[in-house]
Amino acid sequence: MKLIFIRHGSTRENLEHRYIGRTDTPLCPEGIAVLKKRNYPDCDKILVSPLKRCIQTAEILYPEKKMQIVPDFRECDFGDFEGKNYQELNHDLLYQQWIDSGGMLSFPNGEHPQKFRERCVKAFLETLPGSGRIAYIVHGGTIMSILSCFAGGNYYDYQLPNGAGYLADWSGNKIKILEVL
Repeated sequence: MKLIFIRHGSTRENLEHRYIGRTDTPLCPEGIAVLKKRNYPDCDKILVSPLKRCIQTAEILYPEKKMQIVPDFRECDFGDFEGKNYQELNHDLLYQQWIDSGGMLSFPNGEHPQKFRERCVKAFLETLPGSGRIAYIVHGGTIMSILSCFAGGNYYDYQLPNGAGYLADWSGNKIKILEVL
């Protein structure tokens, strides 16, 4: 079975390098323009995060296809870091502790990264159909969670810019990356 993982297009907050998880922010004009210039493989089914930026991306890329919203594909809740960027957090002791942990500590008043990853993997397994070409239009963290679990490697090995993705093959228990989109 072929899998297409696509990170949503850019939002204004992405361009400002802000931590945006639970905030339901729309695509920005620049993000929409980039998506409209790209070509993505066709698919039989679209699975999408419930957040606006992913739904809008799916509507742009696959306007004739019906999408299935998967609540647990939403991005991580960054808690007190939500909406802030590195410059704003640079002198925050809790942020420095989180950075020093390699991103493994829980976000203050937010989601624990391991729980987030487990949530994404569980949703992936629960929504896998038996066959076809499936497009996942989700967040960078969602893609990184799924691929680090099933393709091997480190979570951060699978970071993508907005609007980019992977074409992959699912063998039933493992993902093989075929192409970067």
